[in-house]
Amino acid sequence: MTTIDAVKQLLLQSGTSWILWLLGSLSLVSAIIIIERWLFYRARQGDLETLARQLAGHLSAGDYDGAITQLGQSSSVAAAIAAAGLRLADRGTGAADRAMQSAAALEKSRLERWLAYLGTVGNNAPFIGLFGTVIGIIGAFEELGHGAPGHGSGGGAAAAAQMASQAVMASIAEALVATAVGIFVALPAVAAYNYFQRRIAGLLSSSDVLSNLVLAYLDEHDEAVR
Repeated sequence: MTTIDAVKQLLLQSGTSWILWLLGSLSLVSAIIIIERWLFYRARQGDLETLARQLAGHLSAGDYDGAITQLGQSSSVAAAIAAAGLRLADRGTGAADRAMQSAAALEKSRLERWLAYLGTVGNNAPFIGLFGTVIGIIGAFEELGHGAPGHGSGGGAAAAAQMASQAVMASIAEALVATAVGIFVALPAVAAYNYFQRRIAGLLSSSDVLSNLVLAYLDEHDEAVR
């Protein structure tokens, strides 16, 4: 048996059912991640207008501890970043700015958690389905080769050829299901990945509302001290 024959037999014995089970598992995990990430981003959004108004009130009074406490009551990304800067307010504007940049990087890593999985599934699920289709087509043509009619009577040979052709077409149609399932699994994963990337960009850019407010008051404080 040649290497090609050995690989062919291995693929035929494995079949395509495990491909469909794999795609189903990937789809289930994707759905769980999509729901979890959507709830997570919703919780980390916050009411920036209210936070900015409350923060400005504390900063205008020089109550940095009160501002940190107020920000700590919010689960938003912007509040966590601004609080990181205020904790180093006594070391100057530069230190607070770098602290907020560090906090923003940390928040970004938390926001991007599990997104690599969605991107990977979106890019590779169609290829996994195509792999299943190829296995099915190999099996269909293998069946056609074994069922090829001999040199019998014309009527019997024609009937056998028609039956073999129908069997092969049915096998190919069944094999194409794997590709369809792969595309079906990939589409929501890609859509969710792109949507979540936009949500992350929006959450991080909205944090500038509070970060710039903190830096503005710290600059004013530094100038007053000088």
